[in-house]
Amino acid sequence: MVQTEFPFTLPHGYVDADGAVHRDGVMRMATAYDEVVPLKDPRVQANPGYLVIILFARVITRLGDVEFITPKVIEGLFAGDLAYLQDMYRRINTSGANRVLVTCPHCGGELAVEMSSLGGY
Repeated sequence: MVQTEFPFTLPHGYVDADGAVHRDGVMRMATAYDEVVPLKDPRVQANPGYLVIILFARVITRLGDVEFITPKVIEGLFAGDLAYLQDMYRRINTSGANRVLVTCPHCGGELAVEMSSLGGY
């Protein structure tokens, strides 16, 4: 079975209007449709940098207790969290896994570590 949803923990967390911090979430793999549809959005046409905002509002299926993941929610993320999610998006959509290759500082051996087990950066 193919894994299509991946848990994450944001390094900083989304702070909602009540001051609650939401760090744990789930991102699903993107479809071709997910990547094409935002290109038609007038906000993306006016500012291509907005593409990632619309895309993440589509592929992030859960973020703490936030009921609906909207572009406004994604706009409210800290830059470090957005960078974390961009790295994750690239990993899960190219390799189908959220793993990074790390080197043991003691023995020098390399191993793949699941990023969700690291709790952010």
